[in-house]
Amino acid sequence: MQRATCLPRPVTPTQVMRAARSVQRIHATFLFAARALRDIGDGFVAILLPVYLLALGFAPLQVGVIATASLLGSALLTIGVGILGARYDHRQLLLAAASLMVATGVAFAVVHEYALLLVIAFAGTINPSAGSVSVFVPLEHAVLTREVTDAARTKMFARYSLVGALAAAVGALASATPDLLAPAGLDQLTGIKAMFVLYALLGLLGGFLYARIPQRGPTPGSGIASALGPSRNFVFKLAALFSLDAFAGGFVVQSLLALWLFEKFDLSLAEAGFFFFWSGVLSAFSFPVAAWLSRHIGLINTMVFTHIPSSIALMLAALAPTLPLTLVLLLIRAALSQMDVPTRSSYVMAVVTEAERAAAASFTSVPRSLAAAASPALAGALFAASFRAWPLLICGALKIIYDLLLLMQFRHLKPPEER
Repeated sequence: MQRATCLPRPVTPTQVMRAARSVQRIHATFLFAARALRDIGDGFVAILLPVYLLALGFAPLQVGVIATASLLGSALLTIGVGILGARYDHRQLLLAAASLMVATGVAFAVVHEYALLLVIAFAGTINPSAGSVSVFVPLEHAVLTREVTDAARTKMFARYSLVGALAAAVGALASATPDLLAPAGLDQLTGIKAMFVLYALLGLLGGFLYARIPQRGPTPGSGIASALGPSRNFVFKLAALFSLDAFAGGFVVQSLLALWLFEKFDLSLAEAGFFFFWSGVLSAFSFPVAAWLSRHIGLINTMVFTHIPSSIALMLAALAPTLPLTLVLLLIRAALSQMDVPTRSSYVMAVVTEAERAAAASFTSVPRSLAAAASPALAGALFAASFRAWPLLICGALKIIYDLLLLMQFRHLKPPEER
């Protein structure tokens, strides 16, 4: 008697979708972990950078110029990423960026000459903003967007931003390490150099994680001509507005805000690290709130109506007479000011085609970096002239203008999930 053959059960479309989502979650996890490592490094470097440069004998104006060089270099690197990202595998570009992070950390640990530090800041990955101005960001945005549906996109960006902000908060807390090592006989300058070496090691670990992301070939028909196509006009408009926002933010990048607190209130590294830790925690937990809020009032409204109160809080902090009141106002600002980060990223990715996403992320990031590069040197000059409150006041006023212009020009251009 012939035995019956056992046929495999057919795979259902639901099972295929579940398996695909599982793989996508794994890929996103690698990306999230790499961002966390990078932002831990950015978190402590943003606070230690002005202390390190002042310890080497440089003036506040020179600190501002270093920050400007760093942001300008990031802008030029991001331009290259925008062009290459449409034609080459994103994983390879992320690995190259991680290698540059390793080289930057090592170079800052061993170089003392101002001119060389200026070149390293320009060509490397040092991030005085401890935020989203980075050559990594447009590549990570493009990789994340291809892994999720339109409905889940904002939630994914909120998680991505949450991970980064929490990691940056941990990094800010770690900035106290050089002072904590002082009882062991390690002077502050040597301790800061050790932290730059740690920054390089974090870049190396991030590279291992980027290597786990699967390769994807270039989008069919991609290239320089198709880097931006049908979405070109409103991408350029968004880029212009984002540049105004970034120019304003450049007056108060984290390194300069730390410098302001050091100069005005004589904060120690440990006190500054503790403050920036809680500031980062508040920013981090504002991201899921932003995702929830955007589902109810829309992406543009979320960006605008959380940003304006944060700018008002910053301007009040500039005029506050005491340290406790200043810190409370800055913490209020921290709880509100970053809600536009995941919503802005999600909005840009939503209103362009898939083939344009890497280019759109870069072409909206580049003006941000270029504009942000101009203002730190101006802020440093204002600090040097003892106009310490003016960078914060200018930042708040310009950001309010940006928010109103964004609302006027883009409130009618809806992402797919809001139509």
